[in-house]
Amino acid sequence: MIGSIRGKIILKKEKFLIVEASGVGYKISISPDTLSKTKKLGDEAFLFIHTHVREDALDLYGFSDYQELEFFEMLIGVSGIGPKGALAILGIASIETLRKAIGTGDTSYLTKISGIGKKTAEKIVIELRDKMGEVEKGSSMQGELDAMEALKSLGYGQSEIREALKKVSPDSDTSTKIREALKILGGK
Repeated sequence: MIGSIRGKIILKKEKFLIVEASGVGYKISISPDTLSKTKKLGDEAFLFIHTHVREDALDLYGFSDYQELEFFEMLIGVSGIGPKGALAILGIASIETLRKAIGTGDTSYLTKISGIGKKTAEKIVIELRDKMGEVEKGSSMQGELDAMEALKSLGYGQSEIREALKKVSPDSDTSTKIREALKILGGK
């Protein structure tokens, strides 16, 4: 199986890259976080790869760091979560925030993802909670949800809110998260 690829970026789209390595162009599906870290066309890229083999396809999923690849592989290990669903989950928040949501059993945070219903979110929590390590006692995702709702009421779209909140410290209180996210959103 392919474990990593180093090569020149010859095409960059919203959901995938084509990386040329040794004369072969590999189409690699990527997470929004990896997309934001990739450089421009013609630059060299290094990606950790998950090779997903199906009866009718061989798909590559690339990640800029190994921690993201491991989290992706944990997610696809949950029955009912495929690679595209796992990429969607990785697109909503930082890995630390997702670990916190799963570790605290906060299914309402996970249901904010398009295509993830209450039962699937509960299944993710049940199957992965023990793998998330130590989560602060009394820790909750309510502040993150409140910040999302406040920014949504100001007219910002769900995807731009998620991108802004990913850049804000997950340990901040709700009002600080909103202020910092507004600075990021206002800078666009």
